[in-house]
This record gives sequence, C-alpha cells and structure tokens, in this order.
Amino acid sequence: MDTLDIARWQFGITTVYHFIFVPITIGMSALVAGLQTAWVRTGKEHYLRATKFWGKLFLINFAIGVVTGLVQEFQFGMNWSDYSRFVGDVFGAPLAIEGLLAFFLESTFLGLWIFGWDRLPKRLHLMTMWLVAIGTLLSAYFILAANSWMQHPVGYQLNPETGRAELTSISALLTNSTTLVAFPHTISAAYMTAGAVMLAVSAWHLSRRNQVEVFRPGLKLGAWVVLIAGLGTLISGDQQARVMTEQQPMKMAAAEALYRTSAPASFSVFTVGSLDGDEELYSLRIPNLLSVLGTGTLDGRVEGIDDLQAEYEQRYGPGDYSPNIPVTYWAFRLMIGTGGLAILVALVALAAVRQGRHPAGRTGRWLWIAAISAVAMPLLANSFGWIFTEMGRQPWTVFGVLQTADSVSPSVTPGEAATSLITLTVLYGVLAVIEIGLFLKYAKAGAPQQQPPGTDDEEADRPIAFAY
Repeated sequence: MDTLDIARWQFGITTVYHFIFVPITIGMSALVAGLQTAWVRTGKEHYLRATKFWGKLFLINFAIGVVTGLVQEFQFGMNWSDYSRFVGDVFGAPLAIEGLLAFFLESTFLGLWIFGWDRLPKRLHLMTMWLVAIGTLLSAYFILAANSWMQHPVGYQLNPETGRAELTSISALLTNSTTLVAFPHTISAAYMTAGAVMLAVSAWHLSRRNQVEVFRPGLKLGAWVVLIAGLGTLISGDQQARVMTEQQPMKMAAAEALYRTSAPASFSVFTVGSLDGDEELYSLRIPNLLSVLGTGTLDGRVEGIDDLQAEYEQRYGPGDYSPNIPVTYWAFRLMIGTGGLAILVALVALAAVRQGRHPAGRTGRWLWIAAISAVAMPLLANSFGWIFTEMGRQPWTVFGVLQTADSVSPSVTPGEAATSLITLTVLYGVLAVIEIGLFLKYAKAGAPQQQPPGTDDEEADRPIAFAY
C-alpha cells in the first residue's frame, strides 16, 4: 500500500473508534440530567442512586472519548497536511468555536458537577449537568458544520494565489443545509445509543434480580429513549437522504449499486450479482422505495453510476468518480438493519416487563440476552453510518473541490505512515481494554446503596470523594 492508503486506513480506524464514545457521551449527559431532575423534583432516593450510577459510567466514557479525540487533530498535521492547508481557513472558525465555547462549557461544568455534590444547592448543581448536556450538543453542531462543508462546500472562495479555500460567510457555513439535516439525525442516533446502553446494563442487573427498584425504571427509560430517538433517527434520516441525493447523487447511486438511471427506482434489501451491475443473479427488492428515499415521490428519478460518471468526467476531467460500491452498498443496509433491530429489541423489552412482570425460564433468558446485546446495535449503526457517509464521498475529500489523493502529506513515506498506523492501533487497543474493564467493573457493581438517615455533613462528603 502507498501512503494514501495507509493514511486512509489510519484515519478510518481511529475515527470509528473515537465515534464509539461520542454518541454515548451526548446521549448519556441528557439522561443523567433527566434522572437528577427527577430526584430534585420528587426527592425519591432511587433517582439519586440512579443518577450517581449512570453518572459514573458517563464520566468513564467521557474521559476515554477526550483522549481518543485528541488524535484526530494530530492526524491532520501528520498525514493530511495538504488537506489542512487547503481547508484551514474554513475549518478554523467552527473548530475554534467548538474548542473555546462548547468543550470548555462541558469540561468546566462537568468539574462543578463532579465536585459539587453536597457543596452546591441542589438546583444549581442540577443546572451544571444540564449545561454539560447543552455543551455536548453545541460541540456536535460545530463539528458537524465542519464535516458538512466537506460534503457540501458553501460560504467560501478559492484564492488562486495560495490555492486555498477562504471563508467568506460564517453564517452560510453554520446554516449549511447539510448541517441542518445531519445534526438532528446524529443527535437522535446519539440518544438512541445512550438509551441502548441504559437498557442493556439494566437488563443485566434485572436478569440477576439486582437492585430492581433502580434498574427496572432504568430499563424502561432506556427502552423508551431507544424507541423515541429511533423514530427521530428514521424521520431525520429520510430528510437527509433527499438532501444527499440532491447534493451528492453518486453517493445515493452507490448506496443502491444503481448503475443505470431509473424512474421509478426500487430498493434492494439483498442482492447477489456482479459488482458492475451487468448481471443480477438474485435480488430481493421493495418497489419504488429508492425513489421515495431519494426524491420523496413514488416515481422519482434516481441517477445511475454510469450516467454520473460520464457527467463528472465532463465537469472535472478524466478519472474514476465512483466510490467503493460493495462498502457503500452494505454499510447503508447494515446501518439501517442494526438500528432497526435495536428498536425492535426495545419494543419487546417494554412489552416483557409491563405491569411489573419479570420474564423467567427459557423465554426470559433469551429476552435478557437480547436486551443486553442491544448495546451493540446502535454502536454498529453509528459506525456503518459514518463509513457510508465518508466512503460514499470518495474520491473527494471536499466534494467537487479537493480529491483525497491531493490531500495527503507529500513528505510522509509509507514506512512513516505505517509506523503511526501500528502505534495508534496498538494504543487504541490498550485504551479499549482499559475502557471496557472500567465500564464493566462499575456497571456490575450496581448503584450506590441508600445513605443511612442521620449522617452528618462530614460523613455525607465521604461517599462522593470515594465515588469520583
């Protein structure tokens, strides 16, 4: 492999790994804030215990997410210097706002939340966690604004002397139509992921009848969040597909492996055939669905890869402008399939525990297994969605403006790129062991026990110091 291939593998591995923690952080911050709100409003002890339990898991995930996120910025300078030079003036604004406003908002008030137990008034302490949740949303928005510019560049001009893109309108960048549809889709998926984590951990404890008073409400809350956020993900994903078809028609064509323009266009759930589309051995299709996804109409016209390739050659010059078809085809379906499976499991879990029921026997055992495994489904959907979004844009780094082959650092050798790839992969492997070990240890430990009445202030401080 050459430097470009190695650099792409490195960026893909580290970014997919980092994106495991991001949606959990976004969603869990709001869930912890919601549980603490319930405790402040009702005074019920099990809400306080749940807040501290899920808050501890949130902190573990937040810390690992920060560590893995730092590598992303270093990669731009190491392996993608030409890309950084080209987009630096545009990316500087949203990334600076994210770092100086959103991240400092998160970290500052998270510190106050950690050390403010029994030191700040209840409602003021509660406000700190809500500000953390707001900070995660702001951070996500500014990062998505930068990424959306790569999908649909707006508010810039090319400087012919420096060969760089220069920002001309920060408002156009922050109100990019791609950002406006990507943000609700990403946030809905994040809440869905956090809900699945809560569902899975609660199911593990309930299967052993541990702390039922804490984890039965946790299972119900997690399942409801998965269902509601899953519905939001479906609706926002439908809107995003139409914007994507308009702005990057090649990506939608690749998602279906549609080589010939079709109106109406069907959606294949599963296809066996040649990769070039000349021969189809078997295909399970849903009529008109691709037209609905791409255009919002039953008979909408969806352009095919062959026609788009000819159009792009006329516009941009000779070259191959189609992405890796098997990757985009299956990533799109696996994204939808794993996300839909999480919704199904949440629905079954809610039905199984309604009216105080506790599933037992063989049926109960399989139900608990399915509920515990639900944690992996949104995580897989997030990863497949990111892979589809980024791989479907190829061969462009900035669609229609800068190709990936022109973005890699010219001075980095394949050996140097391979060294950083191996080093970071091993490092991330070590971090994975640490993260999983800490998460499982504290998840299995369960919620803290109820504090005995009559404890003085000095004793009340002691569990907090121990917990954090």
